[in-house]
Amino acid sequence: MRYIEGFRNPEVAGAIRRRIDDLAAGLAGEGRVVNVMEVCGSHTMAIARYGIRDILPPGLSLISGPGCPVCVTPSGYIDAAMTLAERGAMVVTFGDMLPVPGSSATLAECRARGAAVEVGYSPMCAVDLARAHPDREVVFLAIGFETTIAPVLCLLEEAQRRGLKNLSLLTAFKLVPPALHALLGDPSVRIDAFLCPAHVSAIIGAEAYRPFAGRYRVPCVIAGFEPLDILYGLQGILEQIGRGEARVDNEYARVVTPEGNRTAQALMRKYLQPVDAVWRGIGVIPVSGLGLREEYAVYDAGPRFGLRIEAGSENPACSCGEVLKGKIRPPDCPLFGTACTPDHAVGPCMVSSEGTCSAYFKYVSVKGKA
Repeated sequence: MRYIEGFRNPEVAGAIRRRIDDLAAGLAGEGRVVNVMEVCGSHTMAIARYGIRDILPPGLSLISGPGCPVCVTPSGYIDAAMTLAERGAMVVTFGDMLPVPGSSATLAECRARGAAVEVGYSPMCAVDLARAHPDREVVFLAIGFETTIAPVLCLLEEAQRRGLKNLSLLTAFKLVPPALHALLGDPSVRIDAFLCPAHVSAIIGAEAYRPFAGRYRVPCVIAGFEPLDILYGLQGILEQIGRGEARVDNEYARVVTPEGNRTAQALMRKYLQPVDAVWRGIGVIPVSGLGLREEYAVYDAGPRFGLRIEAGSENPACSCGEVLKGKIRPPDCPLFGTACTPDHAVGPCMVSSEGTCSAYFKYVSVKGKA
């Protein structure tokens, strides 16, 4: 605990906050409001939990991006998973996927109707189930960003090692950098800087963000999740902007390296290839996903079961898409906190523990602040 407490020191936080105030005041004198997008859902939750927005100057605005993997998983994927379960396959998933709405129902509701939808705490749970039920087809719901892709692929390696023939993946992997390119190419979204994700950066490395600083002239700072991590990251962003610079600063060097995790990257290259991917609320982003290579198609649940992931439907009253792109904040959605709550979520941003709407509902809305 002493180690963690060092990143929550109130005196140091106060000093960084004063530096942020001074930097923001200088930019405000130029008539600027700096929009910083935090990309990671864990950052969104930490910013809300620690009340960081409450202590920032008016000239610094934090907006949340599409950094929650559950939130950007399309409804059509949920529909396909339910179809597999209803056909008799044993579907294995992490628990936060259960309440995510598909076009007309959730995996939790599918499970309540008697389908075999199992919750696993690790991808290896699917291996255990496949071994325990050799007469059943077991399908693991393989979603997530770069952080979780390699652990899921370890499941595939174990299945091959054990010669399991009844295990497959329904993939919906997403890549963060192409999504950032898409956001910066959207003229309706104003982003002055990125507070880059920590976990993803540990895999892809700090160098992965260099194109954004170079091509778009957008400062990028990688930061951890503790209060001082986040405040120090914001200070670094304002210092870059104040000097007219745009570069990649790695302020989470205790975890993130320039090159990233080479072992995880090699595993991803071995089994996966880039594909276009549908991001819920955003649409298709070219080469922003990863699918199984043809030589591993036997483990791909889509072709294995003749299943195609169709375009699902969304509740037209839900504004999750605008929230995921940073165009609005959760309280701006007319459903927020009324028809849409964590117990009765209309959209995925309220379902996930990393969702922006969930973070606001838990830590911000109760104080009446947006």
